[in-house]
Amino acid sequence: MEADTKTDSRTLKVNDLLKDVRLDYDSLRKLVDDAVSSIEKSIDGIPEDFKVTSELAPNFVKDIGADKVEFSFKKPNGFNLCGSYSIRSMAKPDTSVDLLVHLPKECFYEKDYMNHRYHAKRCLYLCVIKKHLLSSSSIEKVVWSTLQNEARKPVLVVFPAKKLDQFPGFSIRLIPSATSLFSVAKLSMGRNNVRSVTADGVPEPTPTYNSSILEDMFLEENSEFLNKTFSEWKELSDALILLKIWARQRSSIYVYDCLNGFLISVILSYLATHAKINKALNALDIFRVTLDFIATSKLWERGLYLPPQSEIRVSKEEKMQFRELFPVVICDSSTFVNLAFRMTSVGFQELQDEASLMLKCMEKLRDGGFEEIFMTKIDYPVKYDHCIRLQLKGKTAVSMSGFCLDKECWRLYEQKVQSLLLEGLGDRAKSIRVVWRNTNQDWHVESGLSVLDREPLFIGISVSSTEKAYRTVDIGPDAENKIEALRFRKFWGEKSDLRRFKDGRIAESTVWETQQWTKHLIMKQIVEYILKRHLSLSSDDIVQLVDQLDFSLDYGGKDPISLSGNLLQAYEVLSKCLREIEGIPLKVSSVQPLDSALRFTSVFPPEPHPVACEKIDSRRLQKLMPSCIPAMEVMIQLEGSGNWPMDDLAVEKTKSAFLLKIAESLQNVKGIPCTATEDNVDVFMGGYAFRLRILHERGLSLVKREIGVDPVKHVSSIDKMLFIRSQHASMINGLQGRFPIYAPVARLAKRWVSAHLFSGCLAEEAIELLVAHVFLTPLPLGVPCSRINGFLRFLRLLADYDWMFYPLIVDINNDFGRNDEKEITDNFMSSRKGYEEDRQNISSAMFLAAPYDKASEAWTATSPNLLEQKRLVAYARSSANVLSKLVLQEHNDSVRWECLFRTPLHNYDAVILLHRDKLPYPRRLLFPSELNQGKHVARGKASRLFNPFMSPGDLKRSHEELKNKLMVDFEPTKCLLSGLQAKFGTLKPWYDHIGGDAIGLTWNKHNSKKRERDEEEEESNPMEMLKAVAKKKKRETMSSPSKRREMDLMKLMMSDYKVEMINDGMQEFFVEFNGPKDSIYEGGVWKIRVELPDAYPYKSPSVGFITKIYHPNVDEMSGSVCLDVINQTWSPMFDLVNVFETFLPQLLLYPNPSDPLNGEAAALMMRDRPTYEQRVKEYCEKYAKPRADTEEMSSDDEMSEDEYASDGDDEDDVAIAGKLDP
Repeated sequence: MEADTKTDSRTLKVNDLLKDVRLDYDSLRKLVDDAVSSIEKSIDGIPEDFKVTSELAPNFVKDIGADKVEFSFKKPNGFNLCGSYSIRSMAKPDTSVDLLVHLPKECFYEKDYMNHRYHAKRCLYLCVIKKHLLSSSSIEKVVWSTLQNEARKPVLVVFPAKKLDQFPGFSIRLIPSATSLFSVAKLSMGRNNVRSVTADGVPEPTPTYNSSILEDMFLEENSEFLNKTFSEWKELSDALILLKIWARQRSSIYVYDCLNGFLISVILSYLATHAKINKALNALDIFRVTLDFIATSKLWERGLYLPPQSEIRVSKEEKMQFRELFPVVICDSSTFVNLAFRMTSVGFQELQDEASLMLKCMEKLRDGGFEEIFMTKIDYPVKYDHCIRLQLKGKTAVSMSGFCLDKECWRLYEQKVQSLLLEGLGDRAKSIRVVWRNTNQDWHVESGLSVLDREPLFIGISVSSTEKAYRTVDIGPDAENKIEALRFRKFWGEKSDLRRFKDGRIAESTVWETQQWTKHLIMKQIVEYILKRHLSLSSDDIVQLVDQLDFSLDYGGKDPISLSGNLLQAYEVLSKCLREIEGIPLKVSSVQPLDSALRFTSVFPPEPHPVACEKIDSRRLQKLMPSCIPAMEVMIQLEGSGNWPMDDLAVEKTKSAFLLKIAESLQNVKGIPCTATEDNVDVFMGGYAFRLRILHERGLSLVKREIGVDPVKHVSSIDKMLFIRSQHASMINGLQGRFPIYAPVARLAKRWVSAHLFSGCLAEEAIELLVAHVFLTPLPLGVPCSRINGFLRFLRLLADYDWMFYPLIVDINNDFGRNDEKEITDNFMSSRKGYEEDRQNISSAMFLAAPYDKASEAWTATSPNLLEQKRLVAYARSSANVLSKLVLQEHNDSVRWECLFRTPLHNYDAVILLHRDKLPYPRRLLFPSELNQGKHVARGKASRLFNPFMSPGDLKRSHEELKNKLMVDFEPTKCLLSGLQAKFGTLKPWYDHIGGDAIGLTWNKHNSKKRERDEEEEESNPMEMLKAVAKKKKRETMSSPSKRREMDLMKLMMSDYKVEMINDGMQEFFVEFNGPKDSIYEGGVWKIRVELPDAYPYKSPSVGFITKIYHPNVDEMSGSVCLDVINQTWSPMFDLVNVFETFLPQLLLYPNPSDPLNGEAAALMMRDRPTYEQRVKEYCEKYAKPRADTEEMSSDDEMSEDEYASDGDDEDDVAIAGKLDP
């Protein structure tokens, strides 16, 4: 049933496609007839019997080595329409019609088939025609082209003045035909007709040259054969159209040495005349049969022979000769011409591979692979892993023996390069494709052939496997094999080395020295060495597209992934220590890494920090030592127990208690330094910070049990997410083992997403799944084996996938069955309900289904939304196009490659520029952001309280003080973003979480929720809103949360508490505290002094009221709070926000008169409660009355808008620039 549905869907789409690409022949016929009539009329007006000499194209005649080329002009014997037009199989956008021009025999001598005299006269004949066509008012222009990239066989492309909008680019291609000009016997495959083609003085056969002339001689006959075969067989013509569409989408096969529309029609004719297909089949069936025949038929080994039109038959000797001289044989109906004489063995192998892939697409993919087969462009950049361009302009070595011998010099050079690379790369390369498209429409035959080296020679290499590609030693022949060893040394020269191997073998070898993180450049080394040694090329002549994107992953001159060995070693030691912990109620049963750095997909895995070690070695302290260190999450599970509490909040508190106990044990028993927070423990091991999280399996069931609970308070969802992350990490680790190139591609993808400020739209895990899909579902291609190729496929997946109407299924372990796919489809359809009524109802525009998440709830439940997805697709499409052009074209300067990761800042309504010297990891910044438009709205100076590097004075401190200065997982950009989103709901921030110095802001124009009046006022005055953003930004960046103390202080500020620092320190500060609602203290605002002890958070903070308050547990004179109120319940799991949202409110709401600091208030409360409450209100009115906000803008903020604009180039200041009109 599923197969039937797939077939029906594919058939419907194919029928629609055919309707779209078919031409309206009724309309086209009149246009063609008029154009042909004009051409014939113009040519008929050419006078006869005037002498034609080589002066019309002297360089062409000289370059092909022809002589005796003069002739008296005669008019053509006639004209015939041929090609796709004549068999009604033209397919848009092609609107070119072929017209045969029958060359008159009187212009040629009997032996003009020798030494390129025919080719020279053929060209000169066209020169005469072109000259007269250009004088006709019915002709717009005439340009030169070639027949299948064969420079010695130019053709004319005529563009009539009369046009129709429905046929853009309509043209007539004039192709000379040479029917009966020469004796066929003189052009047999074994004859030599170019006297300069010799070997040791002995003439060699010139089968390619001979076939070039025979092709022209039988053009008309072969056209008639095709017309007869395709006549009144609509399905065959439609199948030809489908095959053309398929081939055109594949640059590697729709090329001069492989396939073209004519050869496709010939193959179909062969199948039709040999009963391989019949009229009972529809176009799609014929298409499939043809692909299967190309991919699997054994007949190719013998050659294909069209049924002869006469009594003549091809003899066994002639068939053998064809097979010896040509890799592919398709003999025409005349039995004299191999129509596939240009096809190379490499081209044919490529064709068979593509046909095999298409059959897999039809079998395995949705809708029978319709999108992948007919709608997906497979060009060289996305096809090949390793692309190379050779700049050969002016290289005399290419044409040293002449431009045209049996084959043209460019084809001979292709073969030479192919042979060298095949021998040098060996089993590293699955296939090597060498193509030199050296003719184009700008070429003029009058300029000759010497100008045809302007285009680069292109080499595409498909890597067999990364393991083979990264091999550092190649073992050659044994020393005893003298002949092969000598040949090996001759090929490799100084790179050859005789070595003894561990198994005792003595053999020739080559060694390619490289660092671990540059192994992907080994093939680059090999290719450059071979081409320099054997072709005398320079480094400037060789452009290899391999490492051009590596700059985006560079950190301090190298790839930080090189330090992953140290990281894994530290993790293994930590894992062992955790399992060995004694003295806790439940032992650690399993440890699993969650962070992307531990699965090699982090863009910047952390470097070992000298301070984050068990013992600090003063000799390792650096002059510029980072003050920040990222925390890598590690999940642990404990032994099973039935004593866990049933309440989910209690479970979380119990886990926190376990974490504290684990931290204590690691620190006291193992000597491993730790810091504790409410939800986790940070462990310093081997220079890294690991953050411990506990997964409690019962938490997953609690998540399912909780229904209708506020998501913010739904703490048991932590377990659900931990479980999902652990599943994801395990699967990605397994994927990395199968595809070693996966991790670098994922890192490039993450870098690109962040560089274009999409960090808030796509989670890291979502990016990893997208890249995984590229590797797991590569059809219609093979699995990528290089960074650039994999990255380009990622971009095209983003740009081309139909996200709105299809889920993306990432079956990492190939576990999904039909029921799973049905479940995913049902979930997807449920998520798209209401799409037709209102697009804005779609919460997420991207549905990613994985084995652990069939409902796409983990990473893309709410983002990207439609707006984000539209922008993401546009950026991906633009980047993919740029990358493709960079691979194919000559531009190779680094600036153009950098454009892939430079994001335009003018696409936002406003931009916040951050202080570059205050970024936590400054070296991660790819490019400094620059603004050259917009108006500066606000600016401010950077906080002095934070520096990404420890000061020289810090390095002189004790080791314990150094550890206290280390900031774990501190990301000020995230803190700023959190505050912006909480305060300004109408703003949508776009940011780079990896290391960007700019935040883009756009106004949410599609927010359907009703806003409060003040929000509407903010939106109506965008300039004021931006100034408010700047003020909030300044307040939020005042803190410098080193370790736990500073982090808690930052959280307090982000919760909109007004904090005033004392003496610019971090341990003493004032906080404004509002009285609890619905209490007698409501409406009061108290200034609270807070002191954090050195042992915080293990010791509670000291809290005192500066503003007078009437309360039994607060000293009226000093403002001290009864210590028992906090000390009795305090633990490191609490933070400063808990003090002001829990402890102090409860202190005011539930006073304890039995343990007073204010005896008078306690006595009054117990004796006369109403009078007590009245006294409290009097104190509130007198001392705690709210004052107007006295916070004024600094002198920097009071500048006029013009002053802002004039000072906007000061890079030391934060700036918010907007493009909105004020």
